[in-house]
Order: sequence, then structure tokens, then C-alpha cells
Amino acid sequence: MPFALKFPVPRVDQVGAEERSVKFTKRSIKNDAKSEGLKMAVSMMDLTTLEGADSKGKVTHLCRKARQPMQAKYHCPPCAAVCVYPNQVSHAVKELEGSGIPVASVATGFPSGQYPLKLRLADVKDAVNSGASEIDMVISRGTFLEGGLAEVFDEIAAVKEACGKAHLKVIFETGELQTYDNVRLVSQLSIEAGADFIKTSTGKVSPAATLPVTLVMVETVRDHYLATGRKIGVKPAGGIRTAKQALQYLVMVKETVGNDWLTPDLFRFGASSLLGDVELQLAKFVDGNYQSADYFSKG
Repeated sequence: MPFALKFPVPRVDQVGAEERSVKFTKRSIKNDAKSEGLKMAVSMMDLTTLEGADSKGKVTHLCRKARQPMQAKYHCPPCAAVCVYPNQVSHAVKELEGSGIPVASVATGFPSGQYPLKLRLADVKDAVNSGASEIDMVISRGTFLEGGLAEVFDEIAAVKEACGKAHLKVIFETGELQTYDNVRLVSQLSIEAGADFIKTSTGKVSPAATLPVTLVMVETVRDHYLATGRKIGVKPAGGIRTAKQALQYLVMVKETVGNDWLTPDLFRFGASSLLGDVELQLAKFVDGNYQSADYFSKG
């Protein structure tokens, strides 16, 4: 029997999605709303270090940055989460103790998703046992593009089971999926397989997050919510570097799926480099001038 999802997956109007996305970049936002929007963006950021040179010292610094991104006078909220490799989870948990900031971990053979399923599930369980409360998994794009929908579905479901109480973010690597129709399809497939969040990219492949791709994902989440009442989160990751871009994404979320999604529980930014520009803009609102980029500590 051929694989079939429970809910239909409509075709995506490519021109329409891109035209709608351009409109979100044209909205005029007053300064007070900009300031509050940028603080909201900080509260939605997953600060991330996923490099071969990661060390306990680097993770400690990142955790301190997540706790207090800016000096107290700027009234900037803490970040949403800290995301690290599984071997750094226990250290990050210790550094964030008492902060309420969760530790996320990439698992399942990040960033390729090409490891045997048995190893990927062990990776997940190790991260959860070390204290991760969020798992970012990557799908096998090759399997998906070859039409192995049932296999991808089953792998997501297996990872969700291995997560236990931890939330699952499913990374698509949209830059490799070729079409908006594929993004819509894998979004619905992941949701039905048990994803708590759907995420654009690993940040290791270009292009990463774009407004049109994220819009397709947000519209999938909206339609699933209207059909089932279940709310799924969305996380654009990679390629979002400026405060202006962050505000455009928040406008898109607000106008597409409503204020309920303007919370770290349902929308995240996977863009550590974004924080630097947001800090500069927030400081200008308070100080009246731009600080040097070196004024703020790096995450």
C-alpha cells in the first residue's frame, strides 16, 4: 500500500509565496515597536556553537551570553536556548542551572543525517540523558528526494520516541530540497510524524533560511492548527544576520498565523550572528548613537 499522509498537501504557488514575502519587507514599524520587536527576537534566539573547536570554555561563555545578552540598562531578555553538540550538553546544563534556559542538542548525525538509524537514536538518548530538553534532528534529504517518504516518516517517529519528554525540532535543510512543494510536503510529513518544531536549516548549507521558505512552513503550521488544534513551532536558521531581517520574520509570523506564535514556545531564530546587530540597534534606542560592534561580548 503506497504511503499517504493523513492530511492533504496542497501545491505551493511559487510566485504567490514570493510576492507575499516581499510585502512583509515593506511594512513601516515605529521605533517603540521596533525596540519591543527586537527584544522579542532576542528572547527567541537559540545561541549556538557547533564547531569542531568547541570547548567547555566556549560553551561557558555562550551560556553566560544567553543569560544576559546585554547590560542591565538595555532591559534585554535572556535568549531562548543554548544549542550544543551532545558531548557538551552536561556542561551547558550546569552553566545554565537556575536560569530557566533550556539546553538543545543537535543529534542524529548532524549535519548530514546520513548515519545508521541505530547510531542516530543512541545519539539522541545520550543527549537527553545528559540533560538536553530539546533535540534538533536532521532528516536524510537523499532518502526524501528519492521518494522514501515512509522511511523518513518512520525515522522521525523513532527519534520522537527516543526524545522522551524532550521537544523535537526537525531540520529539513531547505537549501537542498529544490522546490517549495517539497518544503510543504516535508513540513506536513514531519508534523504528522511527531515534530514539535520544524526548522529550515543546519546553517551549514547555503541557501539557508529565506522568507518565502519560512512562509511556506508557517502556512503549513497554520493549516494544521486549523484542522487539528495542535500548535507546532517554526525555526528559521542560518542566513538571518540583521535586526531588520528579524523584524521582517516577526511581521510575517504575526500576519500569517497570529500573535499566539510570537513566543519562544512556537517561534525561534537559529542565528547566533544575528544577536550582534540586534544589540547595536537596541543600544541605539537607549544611548542615542551606535556603539562599536566590539562594545558587546561575542557569543
